[in-house]
Amino acid sequence: MAKNKDARPPTFAVSVVGLSGTEKDKGNCGVGKSCLCNRYVRPDADNYYSEHTSVLSTIDFGGRVVNNDHFLYWGDVCHRGDDGLDCRIQIIEQTEFIDDQTFLPHRSTNLQPYTKRAASTKLQSAEKLMYICTDQLGLEQDFDQKQMPDGKLNIDGFVLCIDVSKGCNRKFDDQMKFVNSLYSHVAKTKKPIVVAATKCDECVDQHLRDLQAYVASKKNLLLVETSSRTNVNVELCFNSLLQQLDKSRGKPKTVPYLESYKVQRQAVASVTDRFEKLMVQTVRDYHTTWKAVTNNLRGQSDYEEFITLEGTRKARNTFSKHIAQLKHEHIRKRREEYLTTLPKTLNNMLNNLDEVEHLSWHEAQSVIRNRHDFQFWFIILDQTPWDESDHVDNSDRRIPFDLLDTPEAERIYRNHVQHLLTEKRRGEMKERFKKTLERVHFIGAGQPWEEVMCFVMEDEAYKYITEMDRRDVYARHQQEIVERAKEEFQEMLFEHAELFYDLDLNATPSYDKMTEIHSVLSEEPRYRALQKLAPDRESLLLKHIGFVYHPTKETCLSGQNCVDLKVEQVLANRLVQLDHGRSNLYYNNPGVDKLNLCLLGKEGLAQELANEIRAQSTDDEYTLDGKIYELELLPVDVNSTLLFSHTWVSTFKPHGCFCVFSSIESLNSIGDCIGRIRAEIAGSRRDRFAQPLPFILILANQRDSICKNIPILRHQGQQLANKLQCTFVDIPSGAFPRKFTEFQIKQGLRAVLDNMKHNFDFLAPLPSIKDMSDADLRIVMCAMCWDPFSVDLILSPFLDSHCCSAGPTGQSNTLILDKILGDTRRRIQVTVLSYHSAIGVRKDELVHGYILVYSAKRKASMATLRAFLAEVQDVIPVQMVAITDSQADFFENDAIKELMTEGEHIATEIVAKFTALYSLSQYHRQTEVFTPFFNEVYEKRQSIESSFLFDNSSRECTTGASEDVFPTSPHSHSPAYNTYYPDSDDDNEAPPPYSPIGDDVQLLPTPSERAKYRIDLEGNEYPVHSTPVGEHERNHKVPPPVRPKPVLTKPNVRKLDPNLLKTIEAGMRSNRRMPRSPLAHADDVETSENYADPVDKLRSRGYLNDDIYAVPEDSHGRLIKIRNLGGLHHGGPEEENGYERKANSTARRPSKYKHRSKILFSKTKMYQRRFQSDSDGEESGPATQKKKKGRAHRGSEEDPLLSPADPWKQGIDNPAITSDPEQDEKKMKKKKGGKPPKEPKKPKSSKPAKPLYPPTRRTWDSNYFGVPLENLVTQDRPIPLFIEKCVDYIEKTGLTTEGLYRVSGNKTDQDNIQKVFDQDHSMDLVVLDVAVNAAAGALKAFFADLPDPLIPYSLHPELVEAAKIVDFMERLLVLREIVKKFPPVNYNVFKYIITHLNRVSQHSKMTLMTPDNLSICFWPTLMRPDFENMDTLSTTKLNQSVVECFILQSDYFFHGGEVAESSSSEGTPPPHCHSMVEALLPLQLPPPLQPQIQHHLQPEPLL
Repeated sequence: MAKNKDARPPTFAVSVVGLSGTEKDKGNCGVGKSCLCNRYVRPDADNYYSEHTSVLSTIDFGGRVVNNDHFLYWGDVCHRGDDGLDCRIQIIEQTEFIDDQTFLPHRSTNLQPYTKRAASTKLQSAEKLMYICTDQLGLEQDFDQKQMPDGKLNIDGFVLCIDVSKGCNRKFDDQMKFVNSLYSHVAKTKKPIVVAATKCDECVDQHLRDLQAYVASKKNLLLVETSSRTNVNVELCFNSLLQQLDKSRGKPKTVPYLESYKVQRQAVASVTDRFEKLMVQTVRDYHTTWKAVTNNLRGQSDYEEFITLEGTRKARNTFSKHIAQLKHEHIRKRREEYLTTLPKTLNNMLNNLDEVEHLSWHEAQSVIRNRHDFQFWFIILDQTPWDESDHVDNSDRRIPFDLLDTPEAERIYRNHVQHLLTEKRRGEMKERFKKTLERVHFIGAGQPWEEVMCFVMEDEAYKYITEMDRRDVYARHQQEIVERAKEEFQEMLFEHAELFYDLDLNATPSYDKMTEIHSVLSEEPRYRALQKLAPDRESLLLKHIGFVYHPTKETCLSGQNCVDLKVEQVLANRLVQLDHGRSNLYYNNPGVDKLNLCLLGKEGLAQELANEIRAQSTDDEYTLDGKIYELELLPVDVNSTLLFSHTWVSTFKPHGCFCVFSSIESLNSIGDCIGRIRAEIAGSRRDRFAQPLPFILILANQRDSICKNIPILRHQGQQLANKLQCTFVDIPSGAFPRKFTEFQIKQGLRAVLDNMKHNFDFLAPLPSIKDMSDADLRIVMCAMCWDPFSVDLILSPFLDSHCCSAGPTGQSNTLILDKILGDTRRRIQVTVLSYHSAIGVRKDELVHGYILVYSAKRKASMATLRAFLAEVQDVIPVQMVAITDSQADFFENDAIKELMTEGEHIATEIVAKFTALYSLSQYHRQTEVFTPFFNEVYEKRQSIESSFLFDNSSRECTTGASEDVFPTSPHSHSPAYNTYYPDSDDDNEAPPPYSPIGDDVQLLPTPSERAKYRIDLEGNEYPVHSTPVGEHERNHKVPPPVRPKPVLTKPNVRKLDPNLLKTIEAGMRSNRRMPRSPLAHADDVETSENYADPVDKLRSRGYLNDDIYAVPEDSHGRLIKIRNLGGLHHGGPEEENGYERKANSTARRPSKYKHRSKILFSKTKMYQRRFQSDSDGEESGPATQKKKKGRAHRGSEEDPLLSPADPWKQGIDNPAITSDPEQDEKKMKKKKGGKPPKEPKKPKSSKPAKPLYPPTRRTWDSNYFGVPLENLVTQDRPIPLFIEKCVDYIEKTGLTTEGLYRVSGNKTDQDNIQKVFDQDHSMDLVVLDVAVNAAAGALKAFFADLPDPLIPYSLHPELVEAAKIVDFMERLLVLREIVKKFPPVNYNVFKYIITHLNRVSQHSKMTLMTPDNLSICFWPTLMRPDFENMDTLSTTKLNQSVVECFILQSDYFFHGGEVAESSSSEGTPPPHCHSMVEALLPLQLPPPLQPQIQHHLQPEPLL
């Protein structure tokens, strides 16, 4: 040991020795001395070299590293022990270098043999450099150069290396001989020696044992098992020697190789794992380079440790593997992406099962490649396979086509085909299941799937599809039911239009009004159909009411089907070109001298007619009525294809078409052909001002004059002509040899000319003397939204007319008609609106007439018309139009017949016009359908305007203090629409739909007046499709004998309208408060068939006049004679200062149509009367109270509100409808001598309160029921026999009964069960054949009759407190302890009944009785609380939840079972609640004693 005077760390020199020499001596490889030194001096993996050679050239041997010595200087190692002491160890390896030429040892200065030379303790070699590796020799300048200190060393200890591996051409015994010799020389130096067993990673166990035995035979010799390759125990070997050199150091523990190897491998595995994780976290792109990774990871401990232990080479290998894995993962993901996209691609390209079902995959690929969208889904690569090409890095997500050649792609194709088959079958089964559901008629809107499931479980489709599909199909089916129910509910609301017409303007329906609405609607099945969707139903009702308040296009419930929108669209499309195409028609009409005739027939008839016409012509010129016409004929067979192309019309331009027939077959063909021609022309007509083509039906004569078919053909031809609105030309009387006569041809030509003249009359030049915005008449046409007909149908009479043009700018729903009314052309402004838009008309605008359209297929349409018409003033003429498909509907459909008949009845009552339009008729576009109505409106225009002006002036003169008989009301508008005059803005809010009934107009005359006057409108007769004014009204009373009515000789007097005369008479009997009597216009008065009142009768009423026939005085005291009324309208200037002008200056005060129609008035008042008759309550008198008491909980079987006759018991409050004077007198007497007024009701508090639980509910004496439980049980029978029988019967027969214990049984059956049991305890409920619900009710009644409840009152507070415990398990433990406090008898029965209820709850899917529902039904019976106590009311939910807990956890409480899992309310309380229930308001529950009242409880929990 070298002395260190400078107090520097001590330095020790260690010599590593072992077998050395030539190959003959040591074999092909050494014993591992160099590797041991290398691993100790430079332990990091990058500086460890496993190959060190001893065969050197002479030059290398003489270099500064070897320096002609047979030993190597490995450098020094600083060592710090566990005790903190530092030292330096210098390593010398004693070896023997072999000449690479002679393979003999190099000659050195020391010529001693290796055994002696290796034992030398003093070494000297000047400027000897440190050895690193073999590559260093000759390139010393490229490596770290470090000299051996001072050129000499003193050896302090030896490490003897012995190879325990198999060796190469070397025997272990020979090595041991060499070692034994070497050891003997080294031992003589007295230096410490440590034996290192090298290459233990390739150890031969026998060699190791022999070495262990050898070492053990030597004194103070230590063996360390090492492995330089795995770096195991290398440092331990030198540390052991160091401890022998410095005894002050602690002796290291010698660890066998295997144990150290495990520790080493664990350390390496840990470092490797951390390095791999670091690599995964750092390197995510397989394009990353190793250089970039090393720069990024340098300095990180995991990286540095791995480099130290495993080296850079292994680190790079790990990196390369990770990169390869990333690339492989990338390719895998791309492949999965492609394969995932492939099914979607196949679904888009090969989605037709019939096309691909029998194709092979190869054939399918060909089909795919030929598809037009192939390039969208696939790409063909130049380089294949795709995963070795650049496509893997491409962003193109199209599938490489070569991928389809893989087995995975073929498998996907097969799965796709199978999926198509499965989906086809699945779709078929879903549709089949849907049809099954449609056959289950009791499924209602909002009904849950669980209630329906049990009824369809046996269906094959149900079993085939999955639960998800079942629920999906049911959801769709339920959605259809709900949508249909909502549509029907909405339709029902429209059908009850009169129910909503009197809503107030404040947009807040009163409670009474909403009660009335619900009371009326609740009788409708369509209302009850949404019972389970009550919130949706209420929302629809409120939405409807909101629409009624604000009826606009935007709020229309029909959305885009609103009539206003559709009318705007149609008019915008068809009235765009106002004057286009008119100039030629209006101004360039030359005289007609040429006629183009199309001759239509079958089997040569057309050609025969053409020959006959030519025979009567001269050079195609025909003389008719003194004028010559040039005829051009085009005979066409009905089967010719020419007729099915509209081009022949535009090229030939026919003026008319002669259609000839001679048989039923040819007539039918003609009819079909005419319909097709009209449809073809109408569909292809570009010029809407073109003239319509007239058709003339001509019956051909039969050669056989005695042909019997002529009458039939004549009748059928006339019928077809009427249907098609054609002209029919019959065979003239007499016998003619030819098929066609000159008379027939001339009649046909005259019909064509008349049609042309008629059209030319309408094509006169446009009037220019008036401004376009100035109209003579203003007409409003109303239609109902959602009616089942096209808007074109009702617009076609206007749009197909040649005199139709667009309305003023800004009025998109208006059109202008130019019509000849009388002898003058007039301008008619027609505004087409929906009823809800027409409702909003303002009173200060003038409307001359209404065209009210309704669908005869829809009750709601008629109801809306009635509600609208009821509020129209009766001076305004009305045209009612019914729409249906064809005339046959009236005879084939009772509903259509009923609505059309009702429309005709109303029209008859109000003296309105009625007509019908048929959507399937090819001639429904007749342009003159409304001309009679326009004429009527024009004739009454002056009286309408006078009434309108009078109404305005009377309103203006009204003061706040005066009593206005006709007050201004936003509900009683004179019909005009808001969009007429946009400058008017006095109404900022949309008006309500209909006025409240009355509008302060008293409808009921006083009883005395009703006794005096009687008008009977019953028994009116009316035609089917028209309503002429005149003879349909009769006065059926027997008049007093008066002188005959004098004949009026004034020549210009017109007939008096009987309806307006009736109105005048009704006005004479109107309310006495009215200061004026309504006065009819002369045009509306007819004197021919009505009696006037004699003057003496008028005097008896207070009228003063000497004329025998007179009407009452007007408001100014003037008496107007009926005979003078006829001249009011036609009076000339000579009457200006006369009496008639004064009479004309006072127009009749308008009333409303509801006062003139029994139907309108009855519908208006019906709802109010029905509601009042049912809501009068206790004010109805004792008789009514007694009647109501007799039907306490149910109304009439047909009507729960009132009997159908109730609304009419007091007659109709309408002066236009007569009352019976005798009946009125009886009523007055009954009122005068009626019963005394009722005594005021006593307050409810004065009534004696009923006992909450009467002593018994039975009407018979019993020794069993109502006695304490102790008297009914024995030790052998702890459960009363009656309870056992009921429970046994219920569990055998009732576990599938829906609503068990909730639905009450018949009370009589319950009593009979107990009575029979009283008489015979061995009774059998099965033999009695009673209903399960009756047995359940009898069981509940048994507990209700007990003197004390089954759950003792004394334990109720404890149960309530236990229910408030938040912790679930703690709550169960406390409840179990409370149950143990029950009296034994009560405990046994309680256990029995709770266990039974638990079994019932297990069948809740069929019974719908969950533990929660059962507890709601049973807890009042088992606990019998005092509901008059407020404390009890506040704990009702807690009591119920306790019983629910007992039912759900019965196994835990009574049978030692486990706690049951449940999601019900029994479980852990919700987060916001600290007890089993939330805070509840006191519940006003009925006493639960009577079992029959339990049906009021719903199957939902109280929470």
